[in-house]
Amino acid sequence: MNKEAVGQIFKAGEPNPYGEFFTGQTFLTNLTDTPDGSAGIGVVTFEPGARNNWHIHHDGYQILLVTGGLGWYQEAGQPAQALKKGDVVVTHDGVKHWHGAQADSWFEHIAITAGTPEWLEAVSDAEYTQL
Repeated sequence: MNKEAVGQIFKAGEPNPYGEFFTGQTFLTNLTDTPDGSAGIGVVTFEPGARNNWHIHHDGYQILLVTGGLGWYQEAGQPAQALKKGDVVVTHDGVKHWHGAQADSWFEHIAITAGTPEWLEAVSDAEYTQL
């Protein structure tokens, strides 16, 4: 699957300005903010094998709506769960987690994010390849 095949609902976007907190190439399309400004909504597109660092949302949450490709989501201390188009993930306030593409697939999700992210360590290649 190529980048164009993933971005069928919204364009794949520009190189992610938060790239320093990701392994591999990702693209971001900011869609909008909620009317009260408490949450942002954007599309993140991941090349195969790309993923974000472990992170925590403080005083908020993150909802992921998977729109294309195959991905992973993992909370600290829990097994990773495979994601596919149509899956929904809700990450509660203060939960350490990461998400990204499977090794052989592009991956895309809409992220609804409230609160302040705390970016942590990268998901190592050793951790990732054990999935």
